[in-house]
Amino acid sequence: MNGFDRLPDAAAEVFGEGATAEEAYGLLTVDVPAASWITALQAARDTLGCTYFDWLSAVDEPGTGFRICAHLAALPASGTPLRRLVLRTTVPHEAPELPTATGVYAGAGWHERETYEMFGVAFTGHPHLVPLLLPEGFEGHPLRKDFVLAARVAKAWPGAKEPGESDHGGPKRRQMLPPGVPDPNEWGPLKGQLPPAPARPARGARAAAAPGERPARRTRSVSQGSASQQAAAGGEATPEAESTPPARPTPRKRPSDAPWAQQTDQPQTEQPQTEQPSPEEPKAPGAGDTPPETGEGGEA
Repeated sequence: MNGFDRLPDAAAEVFGEGATAEEAYGLLTVDVPAASWITALQAARDTLGCTYFDWLSAVDEPGTGFRICAHLAALPASGTPLRRLVLRTTVPHEAPELPTATGVYAGAGWHERETYEMFGVAFTGHPHLVPLLLPEGFEGHPLRKDFVLAARVAKAWPGAKEPGESDHGGPKRRQMLPPGVPDPNEWGPLKGQLPPAPARPARGARAAAAPGERPARRTRSVSQGSASQQAAAGGEATPEAESTPPARPTPRKRPSDAPWAQQTDQPQTEQPQTEQPSPEEPKAPGAGDTPPETGEGGEA
């Protein structure tokens, strides 16, 4: 029987005391204590046959520590499918230190160097634990959650990112800083040189607006109309008038002089029908005609 077939139930038996395992979507994940890190890696290689080292990195978990993850795999052989394993352990933020895995998997060397400079986790026993990607003299660890994102503090982004930041005019709204970006007046080259940002007043304190500010919006019903409509009707509305519901308008009456009203209101009288003479039928020539009288000599 393959060692994977006993997991996740036999996690403590395979990886030692304190190990827990779970499987989801065909991926087996095993968590072990930091003291059993090297022992667990050896068990994964020798017992489970995970001879392929994929990669190693870390995750900054606030309030928990740095979770170190090693992705391993057992290559398919003699009819067995490919099996994947994620081996994890957690080190505290105060002392992020873990033994190096280069003695078990030689390919973990440069992965541990990257994790060291990005998270600050030291791997004791590493043969060459020096920065891998960052330039020389870089301060801090960029992938930590508490790392300050100083890009927009040291140098502003090109273009207008917020209304009012360009020369086109327009009001400027309150700028929202993304997580990790500090206040320029508290961190960076302009520290202490900028005026403090004005505090935003509470909603209840905005009733008395200062000159030039937008007045507070008053609630009106549809029938009452806007303030300009009330002023045009004659004077500013009083609070008593606003609280009193408006009278219901009387329906409009149809004017009696309208042409359609005359047609519909006058009673219709029946007109006497007169018999129209029927057209005479044409007569054939010579039928019923009396010949004209002729005189002597044949003249009419």
